Amino acid sequence: MGATVTTTATNGKTWDGGNEPMGASYGKLMMWFFIVSDALTFSGFIAAYGFSRFKFIETWPIADEVFTHFPFLHGVDAPMYYVAFMTFVLIFSSVTMVLAVDAGHKLQKQKVAIYMALTIVGGMIFVGSQAWEWKNFIQGSHGAIETKGGSILQFVNREGERVTLADFAKHLPKDRAQLERKDGVWFMSEPTLATYSVEEVVEGFKANPDILVRTEVITKDKKKTVLSREQSLERLKEAKLVVEGANMYRNEYGHKTFANFFFFITGFHGFHVFSGIIINIIIFLNVIAGTYEKRRSYEMVEKVGLYWHFVDLVWVFVFTFFYLV
Repeated sequence: MGATVTTTATNGKTWDGGNEPMGASYGKLMMWFFIVSDALTFSGFIAAYGFSRFKFIETWPIADEVFTHFPFLHGVDAPMYYVAFMTFVLIFSSVTMVLAVDAGHKLQKQKVAIYMALTIVGGMIFVGSQAWEWKNFIQGSHGAIETKGGSILQFVNREGERVTLADFAKHLPKDRAQLERKDGVWFMSEPTLATYSVEEVVEGFKANPDILVRTEVITKDKKKTVLSREQSLERLKEAKLVVEGANMYRNEYGHKTFANFFFFITGFHGFHVFSGIIINIIIFLNVIAGTYEKRRSYEMVEKVGLYWHFVDLVWVFVFTFFYLV
């Protein structure tokens, strides 16, 4: 018996795209597929950050108190200024990419090269700025104490201004040795020693009555809780470690999960920007060599432009949810 095959067609065709479905070339369509999948990945990361922040909302670090540095302005409190500058540079690089794509449509090789170069420079400034921000975040600026329960205790003066450990910690005549594996069995090791010991910080605090302890608990007016002198001395009895800067295990700014998300999300985005810079450089060299001029098509510039715009858009969300909200 023969099988009956039934076909359904509209005007004799089931797909009108041919080699360019929906009017897009294969390369552009694949780029859109990548962008959609990558957008879902970033959405998952940002959602996880949101859930974690909501769970630890009472002890989550305040961004305005963490990102206060600005190049060549040591000691000047400039909350979020440099992050805003980085954001502006990246968005401006997206504008130059638009101009490069537009010039490509008009087959203007020289303009494409100029705008691509500006885009690359903007990306390099952003990545360099992010590396500088990481350095300051890791290095820290004030220092803090971690208690036996894992809480972070910071130090302020009577006016509520942050005080660094160097401002009051005492230097005690006691040698401290870095415990390394070579000194014992394989499990006998410890993190790099802090500048001051717990004893030096506590003794220095006792000798300075104008210094108070500030806990990581945020009050209703969105400020961290400052303890009285008596309460401060009581909390310091629980001191366990001196914390300077931030790493994957603890940080002086507050809850350690904040640092984990900072390194992971901004690092993942920074990797995307770095990859975009490399791709842009390759396309730029091809533009200079006249590769696309010979093809009479600058579609490769348009495809890399889609990726660059996506990276810029992701940063807008990271900047909004991580730094501003």
